[in-house]
Amino acid sequence: MRILFDSRQTQYKTPFGTLRTGECCVLQIRIPTEVGASGVRLMLENSEHAVCAELPFSFASRGEDGYELWRLEFTRQETGLHFYWFRIDKRGGGSFRLFRQGSDTNMEAGEKWQLSVIPADFRVPDFAPGAVMYQIFPDRFARSGSCDLTCKLQPFWVHESPDELPEYRPDAQGEVRNNDFFGGNFAGIREKLPYLQELGVGVLYLNPIFMAWSNHRYDTADYRRPDPMLGTEEDFRTLCDAAHARGMRVILDGVFSHTGSNSVYFDAKHVFGHGAASDPNSPYRRWYRFHHYPDDYEAWWGIRTLPCVEELDETYLHYIIEDEDSVIAHWLRLGADGFRLDVVDELPDEFVRRLRRRMRQIDPQSLLLGEVWEDASNKRAYGVSRRYFVDGELDSVMNYPWRNAIVAFLTDADDGTALGESLMTLAENYPPEVLSCVMNHLGTHDTPRILTVLGEPFRGTKDERAHRRMTPVQRKTALMRLRMAAFLQFTLPGMPCIYYGDEAGMEGFEDPFCRVCYPWGHEDEELRAYYRMMSALRGSSEALRRGDLRVLAAGNGRIAFSRSIGGERVVVCVNHSIGEWVLPAGRVRFAESAAPSPTGEVVLMRGGFCLLEPSTPEAHISIE
Repeated sequence: MRILFDSRQTQYKTPFGTLRTGECCVLQIRIPTEVGASGVRLMLENSEHAVCAELPFSFASRGEDGYELWRLEFTRQETGLHFYWFRIDKRGGGSFRLFRQGSDTNMEAGEKWQLSVIPADFRVPDFAPGAVMYQIFPDRFARSGSCDLTCKLQPFWVHESPDELPEYRPDAQGEVRNNDFFGGNFAGIREKLPYLQELGVGVLYLNPIFMAWSNHRYDTADYRRPDPMLGTEEDFRTLCDAAHARGMRVILDGVFSHTGSNSVYFDAKHVFGHGAASDPNSPYRRWYRFHHYPDDYEAWWGIRTLPCVEELDETYLHYIIEDEDSVIAHWLRLGADGFRLDVVDELPDEFVRRLRRRMRQIDPQSLLLGEVWEDASNKRAYGVSRRYFVDGELDSVMNYPWRNAIVAFLTDADDGTALGESLMTLAENYPPEVLSCVMNHLGTHDTPRILTVLGEPFRGTKDERAHRRMTPVQRKTALMRLRMAAFLQFTLPGMPCIYYGDEAGMEGFEDPFCRVCYPWGHEDEELRAYYRMMSALRGSSEALRRGDLRVLAAGNGRIAFSRSIGGERVVVCVNHSIGEWVLPAGRVRFAESAAPSPTGEVVLMRGGFCLLEPSTPEAHISIE
C-alpha cells in the first residue's frame, strides 16, 4: 500500500495550484495504518531550497480501508516560490522523508512539490483572458502608400517585390547586415484590420516599431520615435484608434536590456551627437558598461551592435519608466495597450516591477507580457530565482513549453504522455489569471514556420534551406498536423497567438526565412477558413476562453482534457494514434474525422479530433 498524496487532486490539496497571500490551503495525506505514523510535518522550503517552515498535520480519521487521514490547514502572509515535501515520524522512533514521483509519492528519493504564493490583489486586464492574438513583423506584413524616409538611418535598401527572399547572405566583411527592407508600415496594418477582425483577432502584437537601423528593429536608435519607414506618431495613433474601434488592443515590443550602437544613446557612428560612445560627457554615459572607453563595452551576447544597458541606473529608469513623458507613458498615451518585454530574464526584477506599476498608473487595463522560454514560475536566470508571478510582475508570458510539447506530440516524438504532463505542470504552477492569458504560440519570429516544423525534417545548408519547399506529400501531412495543432492551441487556456501568415500556409526555416512577406493574394484559403472557424469556436464557449484545465487521459498517441467554468464543461480529444478511439456519447460541438457508433459513442478516426459535451459528467475516457 502506497502513501497517497496528489497535489493535482482536490481531495489532497485545495486550492489547486498557486496560493494567494492570506488564503487558506488545505492538505490531506493518506498513510497506511501499517506504517505506524505518529506525526506528519510539511517541510516548506524557499526558492533557494532552504527549509523556512515546518508545519504539523493533525490526525483526522482512521478508515476501514487500512488508511489513516492526516490534515493540515495553513496560510502564508508573504509571497514567494516554495518547494515542499513531508517528514513522517514513526511510533517507536525514527522518521522518513516523502517526495514526489510523478503523481505518486516515494520514500527518501524523488522530486519536491512546488507552491507559489502570489499577491492577494493580483489581477490581469479584463480584455486578455481567452483573447485571440496576432503577431506582426511590421516590415513584412502589409504596405500601403509610402513614408517619408528622410530620417531613415543609412545605409538601407528596399526590395522591389514582396516575393523576394530577405537577404540572408553575409557581405564582403562576413556579416549579415539586416538592412534590407520591404516597406511594411502602419498604414498597411490599418488597411488589413477588417481582415484581422474577420479572423477573430482581439490583440495585435507588433514586433519592435521604435526607430532603428535594422529591419528587425531590436537595435533601438530612439525609443521615443517610430521608425520612419513605418510612419509617423500620428500614423501610429491612427492605427491604434482604428484597432480600438474594432475592439482590438495593440501590444508593443519593449527592448530595454540593450540599445543599438547606432543610436541617440550610444552613437558609435557619431550620427546623433552626445551619445555615450561619441561624447565622454554624454548624459547617457552611465547607462553603459565600458571596459575600455569607447571601444570595449558589454554587449548583448557579445554582439557589438547591441550594447547592454544598466537597467537600474536611476536616469535610465526615469527615462524609460518614471518620467511624466517616459517611454512607457509616451506610447501608452499614443494608444498602445501594453508591452511584451524582450528577454525579460535579462531585466532585473525591480525594473519589471516598476515598469508594471507605472503602466497600471497610466492605464489600469494595460498588459505586460514577458519573453520566457521555460516554465516562468520557477525560472532562474544568472543564479537568481525570478519573481515574475510571486511579485505580480507579469500578466502573461510566452508559452514555449506548450508549443514544444504540441510539436513533439504531432511529430511522433511523444505519445501524448509528455504533452499531458506539460499541460498540467503549467496549470499547477501558473496563477489561474496568468494561465488565462498566457501567449500560446506555435511559431514566432524566433522559430521556423510551424508548417515547416510539422512537415519538413530537412537539415541542409542555409542556402538550400532558403529555397527549400515541401513536396505535395509533405505539405499534406504538415497541413493535417497543423489543423490538430491549431485545434489544441485554440482549445487550451490562454491567448492563442497566430504568427502572421501561419493561417495562410506560409513555409520557412529559421530567421530570416520565417520572416518573409505575407503572401497577399496567394493564401491557402481553406486553411484561413479553418482558422476563422477555430476563432469562432473559441468565441462561442466561455469554457474555452476562461475555463479551468484538467487532463483526463494522455498516452498511446491520444490526449483528452476538459475545460470547465460555471455550468459549462467541454472535453477536447485528439487522436494521433494509428487506430480508432471510441469516446463516450455526447453532443459534438466540433469534429474532424469523427463518426457516431451504433451504440451512441463518438468514434475518432486516425488523425481525428473533437470538442465534446459528454452526456454524463462521470463519463470515463480511456486511451487504451
